[in-house]
Amino acid sequence: MTQHVWLVVGLGNPGANHAGQRHNVGQMALDVLADRMGGHFTVASRHRAQILEGRLMMGGPKVVLAKPTTYMNVSGGPVSSLSKYFNVEPDHVIVIHDEVDLDFDQVATRTGGSENGHNGLRDITKALGTRDYQRVRVGVGRPPGHQATADFVLSKFNSSQNKVLPFVLDAAADKVESLIG
Repeated sequence: MTQHVWLVVGLGNPGANHAGQRHNVGQMALDVLADRMGGHFTVASRHRAQILEGRLMMGGPKVVLAKPTTYMNVSGGPVSSLSKYFNVEPDHVIVIHDEVDLDFDQVATRTGGSENGHNGLRDITKALGTRDYQRVRVGVGRPPGHQATADFVLSKFNSSQNKVLPFVLDAAADKVESLIG
């Protein structure tokens, strides 16, 4: 039986100034998966991403973890390039991303559907030509008061959230593993 390759993409923005921001929670969860695989990311400049190839479980399918090195709103190009290079069909693409429609510390999966105003997902949908890819939605909560959503997702987690965040990232990594089976 042929095992298909899985492409797992963690969304975020590049650069140290974006580390720790809510918008980068997808890349943070990818770091947990990389630790579980026992590997390190390498630069794949042709695909505008950092990647790690391996397996999440012995005898399991090949998995490519990818962090686009582009800004989140233009993540579609790297995702499309990697999916073509590794011959990954959209139903074997998993995108881990921040979700303001879920409370902080909630993690959910979804296949297809609307992008809910998430420009990174919108760009991936456009590049893949379909909405039918897997999503691991990591809740960051709604902005407080009248704060703009864009400002909120580009802010860092507060100190109490940072204490819980490792558990949330583990839960997101577990969801990826359950999707891959």
